[in-house]
Amino acid sequence: MASFKVTISDTKGKSISKELKDSDAIPLLGLQLGDEADADAVGLSGSLTLTGGSDKSGVPMRSDVHGAARKYVLLSKGVGLQDAEKGQRVRKLVRGNTVSEETYQVNCRYDGELPAAEDGGAEAGQSEEGKD
Repeated sequence: MASFKVTISDTKGKSISKELKDSDAIPLLGLQLGDEADADAVGLSGSLTLTGGSDKSGVPMRSDVHGAARKYVLLSKGVGLQDAEKGQRVRKLVRGNTVSEETYQVNCRYDGELPAAEDGGAEAGQSEEGKD
């Protein structure tokens, strides 16, 4: 079955990471980059917009490559290409824009504001112990 690590970022720049397994991950299968999904799958209300992702070996998803397969694509700029001089093109391995079973990480943008961290009290307790 499918298993994803979902990284959710909000409009303020805060991000959280959740792991979805089996039946929780099914709503994301088959979605393409740019599609909207219901945020109930990760325990939030509202919607998520898929922005990117990668597979287990770190090959990034690219929005202009159709399907879910890995392909070698000639790139001059953008996702999957680190350093390219002007006029330089490089053939790189990228994954298509569709979420599949091989996808390991999915990046999403949340339309609202993420809730405050629940473990904030534990961090404050640790700092007080360090003062003694």
